[in-house]
Amino acid sequence: MGDPDRKIWDGVLAHLRTNHPNLCRQWFEELEPVRLSGGALTLRSSSTIQRDYLHRQCLGAFNEAIQAVTQQLLGVRFVGPEDDASPEPSSPRTSDTPRRATAPRLNTHADSLVINPDCEFENFIVGAGNRLAYAASVAVADNLGLAYNPLFVHGGVGLGKTHLLQAICLRVADRRPDALIYYLSSEGFITQLVEAIETSTMPEFRHRFRDVDVLVIDDIHFLAGKDRIQEEFFHTFNALHQARKQIILSSDAAPEEIPQLEERLVSRFKWGLVAEVEPPEFETRVAIVRSKARLRGLKVPDEVASFIAERVASNIRELEGALTKVQMHAMIEDRPVDLALARVALGQRTAAQPAEPSVQAIVAAVTEYFGVRTVDLQGRRRQRSIALPRQVCMYLARQHTRLSLEEIGGHFGGRDHTTVMHAVRTIETKVASDQGFAATIQHLEQRVHGSTAA
Repeated sequence: MGDPDRKIWDGVLAHLRTNHPNLCRQWFEELEPVRLSGGALTLRSSSTIQRDYLHRQCLGAFNEAIQAVTQQLLGVRFVGPEDDASPEPSSPRTSDTPRRATAPRLNTHADSLVINPDCEFENFIVGAGNRLAYAASVAVADNLGLAYNPLFVHGGVGLGKTHLLQAICLRVADRRPDALIYYLSSEGFITQLVEAIETSTMPEFRHRFRDVDVLVIDDIHFLAGKDRIQEEFFHTFNALHQARKQIILSSDAAPEEIPQLEERLVSRFKWGLVAEVEPPEFETRVAIVRSKARLRGLKVPDEVASFIAERVASNIRELEGALTKVQMHAMIEDRPVDLALARVALGQRTAAQPAEPSVQAIVAAVTEYFGVRTVDLQGRRRQRSIALPRQVCMYLARQHTRLSLEEIGGHFGGRDHTTVMHAVRTIETKVASDQGFAATIQHLEQRVHGSTAA
């Protein structure tokens, strides 16, 4: 690539770092600019997995960047290590079913979830709360259908379940390029089943899901309460298990804690190994911040990593969000990341910003309104006169504080996150259908924020 074109590529990278810092990864530097012709800048990645990720997750940002740099209506095209980089490529092949490949790659099914190349096992930070799930995932990736089948990983939102699922896919794609992987969400499974029923194409649907080597489904708990869907998945599960094909599932709750899940599915989900992912402790959170910063090519001093880990204790996604705030402040102020900058980015609330209400303020408002005692809300009584105020407290805490589901449950007798999720959904439904109750919730919200302001 000539010097003028090279300068354009350098400008694209600079634009991405400035305007899309949370999207940028260190391996973007390794992308090879092939040519600028035919109205597009062609970039070659080192793997087809990177190519597919860039095309599906980053294309809009890259197109925006090259147009900003050149002030022309240009685009960006991504190719893999063995793809033809000619200016007028043939249309990419798509298929309604997963396909086998001779190089490390994932299937190209239209409903497959995007695999993030960063989600390798090497980038997963192991701590006390996820050690079993990590070890089991490695064992499954190295011994498909033989180690633990199914592998069922569960835990709260943003704790690394999806990272483990994608790490398995990446390891299998690398070491077993002939293995046919199908990775999707439970919503994807449900949507395709409904379409198959409506179009009378159930044989094709069953072939699509049963003729695979690895079936990976994220958020399997969304099958709860859907009897026809559960029945079909039951038969799909049995067919794969009997053929010794690997099944990997994730959920926000353990099998027996998923409401309205058929007992026969609960039993089968527990056939292999059920591994929980728990919130990371402080040392693990520090290591996670360092790892995320390294992947972005961002230099973060140890005291900043510790500060972020102290401020965010709930989940990994919020840790990454805090790191993004720090990174944005550093770029806006054009200065290196240090503790003072991190304190400004994450720290002090201005006088114009209302304080976040505490759980104690919420409990005080609810107990006074409903005429119940705090000890009742924290106990195990399930009478409606107690259960409803408890659910209201959980709903208000979820809506008006930054506490995680687990932390909210801890304030109400150590209840787990699925109980909190159920409470939030119950109140949301009641608010939508009952105007009088909606007015009650609005009144309580005003009281909570009024006590905070005072």
